[in-house]
Amino acid sequence: MDQSPKTAPIQEGEEYDIKIEDVGKEGDGITRVEGFVVFVPDTKVGDEVKVKITSVRRRFAFAEKVE
Repeated sequence: MDQSPKTAPIQEGEEYDIKIEDVGKEGDGITRVEGFVVFVPDTKVGDEVKVKITSVRRRFAFAEKVE
């Protein structure tokens, strides 16, 4: 069986205009880009911000607000 690793639909350094949908237990805002979970510190539910992807893991990514 061919089990190729599933790759993230986003890459480090990319920027997105997003809306925060939820807040994680650490207090980071959570959004989704093409269904992929992205954590954004210093945001709250309902925030609409531009973010830059800083780190991509297997099942989620981290981003920071772009001023």
